[in-house]
Amino acid sequence: MRKISRWTMVVLTACSSTEWVHPRKPSSEYTSDYNTCATAATRDPTLQQGNQFLLTNATERCIHKEGWRLIEQ
Repeated sequence: MRKISRWTMVVLTACSSTEWVHPRKPSSEYTSDYNTCATAATRDPTLQQGNQFLLTNATERCIHKEGWRLIEQ
């Protein structure tokens, strides 16, 4: 069996595409839901220190709670 180098794995992983999907909503509604979650995250007093990493994590947690899932295609 032939071994695959780490570099090859990185390239193959980088070439894959991902998409946010929801079981009951069309993909066109993702942007609206994401913007709603991002706005809510910026209004959270615990996140107002401006740390982008924390804001991004809070937004992604919110989008998951809304039912969106990131899938690899």
